[in-house]
Amino acid sequence: MNTAVIVTRIDPQIKRKAQETAELIGMPLSVAIKTFLKQFIRTKSITFNIEGDYPSEYLKTAIKKAEENYRKGNTSPAFDNAKDAIKYLEDQGI
Repeated sequence: MNTAVIVTRIDPQIKRKAQETAELIGMPLSVAIKTFLKQFIRTKSITFNIEGDYPSEYLKTAIKKAEENYRKGNTSPAFDNAKDAIKYLEDQGI
């Protein structure tokens, strides 16, 4: 069977965690990646199944703060064009 090599850069922690996760379910990481690519080809889509502690505590806090700001009317204005939006952000020091 012919094979090809795919080279990609990825955060070392992500790679390590992915290898550990693949090990937990009894398969090498390369098999998990091949399975993902075959599904990607077949469905022409990417599906994410997120389980666990999502959203994170950080995200929950950020969402609550954003909702509170929205209720208080602390929002940026709406813009009709990018030029005005960029000027607003620059004026805010962003």
